[in-house]
Amino acid sequence: MAFIDDIKARAKADKKKIILPESMDRRTFEAAAEILKDDIADLIIIGTDEEIKANSEGLDVSKATFINPFTYEKTEEYINGFYELRKAKGMTPEQAKETVLGDYMYYACMMVKMGDGDGIVSGACHSTANTLRPSLQIIKTAPGTKLVSAFFVMVVPDCDLGADGTFVFGDCGLNQNPTSEELATIAGSSAESFKLLVGKEPQVALLSHSSMGSAKHDDVTKVVEAVKIAKADYPQFAIDGELQADAAIIPSIGASKAPDSAVAGKANVLIFPDLDAGNIGYKLVQRLAKAEAYGPMCQGIAKPVNDLSRGCSAADIVGVIAITAVQAQAQG
Repeated sequence: MAFIDDIKARAKADKKKIILPESMDRRTFEAAAEILKDDIADLIIIGTDEEIKANSEGLDVSKATFINPFTYEKTEEYINGFYELRKAKGMTPEQAKETVLGDYMYYACMMVKMGDGDGIVSGACHSTANTLRPSLQIIKTAPGTKLVSAFFVMVVPDCDLGADGTFVFGDCGLNQNPTSEELATIAGSSAESFKLLVGKEPQVALLSHSSMGSAKHDDVTKVVEAVKIAKADYPQFAIDGELQADAAIIPSIGASKAPDSAVAGKANVLIFPDLDAGNIGYKLVQRLAKAEAYGPMCQGIAKPVNDLSRGCSAADIVGVIAITAVQAQAQG
């Protein structure tokens, strides 16, 4: 079964309430129509009657729950809850009202905080910062989390590398220039995400322009130190590096460049040294290899909140909703 078909089947088996705050975007409703038709998740769409009517015309989204923040009976409760969370930071009741009613992402986060939703998918027409800022202010990080990071699930067609063409790439969407300690955390979190979503054992490679000391540079040293930390902090996972991309995923090259590595040549989780490399890498694979790219998915938030690329299609949104539902199942 294809990766996303398996995810959809798992989502259907224990349906979760996923909130969609971008009622101003037609793609939200195109995705919602498919999710509801296939009974993958219960959907809550936030928006005014005018927004919903204008952007859902011709689509059957009748099974969704629609919430108009300006008339919904629990809005005052969400506003008051947000004020209580932020008053120590100088928030006034008036500012709380203006924020929650003025930005549907804040409203969605308060719904999840109050137990009225299990996860959120946003970002089709909002930046990553505008998606994650409310999440971190309201829902906050998961217990024991050192760092919130982002990853993509990449599904490459007709490919026998990785897990039959399926990889997790991290961090491709959030942390600009992670330290060694942060890279190690990203590696551990990405391994856990791979195991949850793909259901196979992660083989984690920390990438560099160097393989096992073939080049010397401060950027290489950062990755070398990250590998040491990750191996110590996550002994349950196979983690190695530093590895060039070809040494990480091609068996013959891995055997040549890193013959003593248990990961080289069979990596299915690729950890990029910085956001530039990660963002460039996933987009090249997506466009040149025609891979499905689901994300940027977030890891480390107390409840699943997932970002979308602003260039996403409705089909991309469907996939991220299904993944978010599976994450919600795991988080309980």
